[in-house]
Amino acid sequence: MAAARKILVSHPSPDLYGSDLQLLETIDALVELNCEVIVVLPSVGPLQRLIRQRGATTKVMDFPVSRKSHLTVKGLPKYAVQSVIAVITLTAVLKQVKPDVIYANTITAPVWFLVGRICRVPVICHVHEAEELTNKTLTRALLLPLVLCRALIINSKASYRVIVRTFPALKNRAVVIYNGISHDDVKPAPAAPSKGVYRLALVGRLSPRKGTDIALDALGLLVAEGYNVEITLYGDSFPGYEWFESQLKRRALKPDLSGRVVFAGYVEDAKTKLRDADIILVPSLAEPFGNVAVEAQLANRPLIATNVQGLSEIVEDGHTGSLTVAGDPYALAASVSHVINNWADALRIADYAYESAVDRFGVQRYRKEIAGHVAQLLKSRKSGIDKGRR
Repeated sequence: MAAARKILVSHPSPDLYGSDLQLLETIDALVELNCEVIVVLPSVGPLQRLIRQRGATTKVMDFPVSRKSHLTVKGLPKYAVQSVIAVITLTAVLKQVKPDVIYANTITAPVWFLVGRICRVPVICHVHEAEELTNKTLTRALLLPLVLCRALIINSKASYRVIVRTFPALKNRAVVIYNGISHDDVKPAPAAPSKGVYRLALVGRLSPRKGTDIALDALGLLVAEGYNVEITLYGDSFPGYEWFESQLKRRALKPDLSGRVVFAGYVEDAKTKLRDADIILVPSLAEPFGNVAVEAQLANRPLIATNVQGLSEIVEDGHTGSLTVAGDPYALAASVSHVINNWADALRIADYAYESAVDRFGVQRYRKEIAGHVAQLLKSRKSGIDKGRR
């Protein structure tokens, strides 16, 4: 029997948010491909246990993960020094592990691309977060490391367009594979507001790009119009964004929202919490894909999302959810009021959205596509090695 091919997966977080959970489905695909999977994380966290349950091993090593805080006069030199140190350390690790492929899960740790090139190990980058910024130079700088990769898996057509417009030469290396989201065998019961109270939910990091402040302002507008609504926020803030969380909590204490906002914090299984809601909001200002939108559809709940990037690919307005304008609390409030005032239609749309999500974003389809793409690279890698030996 041929020895299992070895895949080293780099992942920038040990948490359990969108790309973290998507990694678990990727691991399943690689294990089913008869690969030995080693996942390298920058720190310890709850994801480790779930990775091991999927049949992979984990290794915790310090490597730099790019953040907005690095794009400063003080931050950039520090990041550069960390990257140089990491290249030396990770090169030694690669020589010890001897993987057939590096699978970099997200673009946020480009040091792995460089290490792969140095060690002549092909790199697949699974891009979860490509977006076109107003500053074209910055967009090019952030995406430039992708030229070091042998292949790209991109989670939405919107992100694909950004990458190919920025670097046309990457077109032949890239493929779009939509995320795969797990679901229960039994469809959840429809939403049923209790005593006239409509419970809204928002899942995601407490950060400006997720539009959490827009959601609270929209809630205030709805209350002013006489709607009996409340919202639960699931998620915590990134280090450095505590100021935003404090801002949200101050807004929630104002008279119009007092007692209507729950900060539930980080939850390990947000999918089950969505069933406690009547309406799910995804008011992101930017969202290359948007796992929560699919999870809302699989929860059989009316969904309101902003008409941006991957969300506009997930949600067909009026058929699998509602799309609204990003960054506009008045538009978001109007969408919520429309759903409430047309509740029977909202439940019908949610029912159809469930069936659509099962078909379009199922995990079996995802695993098959991931395994096929990785197998192709492994085959070409083996052919190249064999030719080199002749």
